Amino acid sequence: MKHVAPFLGIPAEPRRKYLRAAWVDLPIPTSEQLGRAARQLMQLPEREYHYAAYDLLVKYLANANEHFLAEHVQVLLVTKPWWDTVDGLVNAGVSPLARRYESTALIDAWSESGNIWLIRAAIGHQRGWRTDTDVDRVLHLCGRHWENAEFFVAKAIGWALRDLARLDPPAVRAFLARHEHPNMVAVREANRGLNR
Repeated sequence: MKHVAPFLGIPAEPRRKYLRAAWVDLPIPTSEQLGRAARQLMQLPEREYHYAAYDLLVKYLANANEHFLAEHVQVLLVTKPWWDTVDGLVNAGVSPLARRYESTALIDAWSESGNIWLIRAAIGHQRGWRTDTDVDRVLHLCGRHWENAEFFVAKAIGWALRDLARLDPPAVRAFLARHEHPNMVAVREANRGLNR
């Protein structure tokens, strides 16, 4: 990941400890303040600041409004993106906010954007929803990009299928049977879920 951004060299646990200490006396931000702060962190060169951007979202996400995904998270997803920050932002912001607010049109726009990181975020937008997951919706997004040869998209499909295999193994098996063109990265991950 060093080709994406330099590192300060602070491991995850000390970084989170320092951030908690630095943020302890912060006033509660508005949605706009939270978005601007996360975007400013993402503009800094070192990777630890990018991780701090989604750590900040985790801490204050209750303050994010219904426009936050489109106005701020979308920008964060494509600012110095790599799989680590995109997945961190999906967990910290995309998934909880897509669950809290109607976001179908935005997720569809990301899926059709042609940007691999927005596509990855769209496919993963229900990560962690467990029994509230709309299995058909996630399978539709996976199917839409099944023939995409981009590794990071294929991996997102595989992880989504692996997660769905815990919830609805027959649906995942049927999906794989319907898609003859092999997407070996996705199939491998799906089978890990099915073979548990």
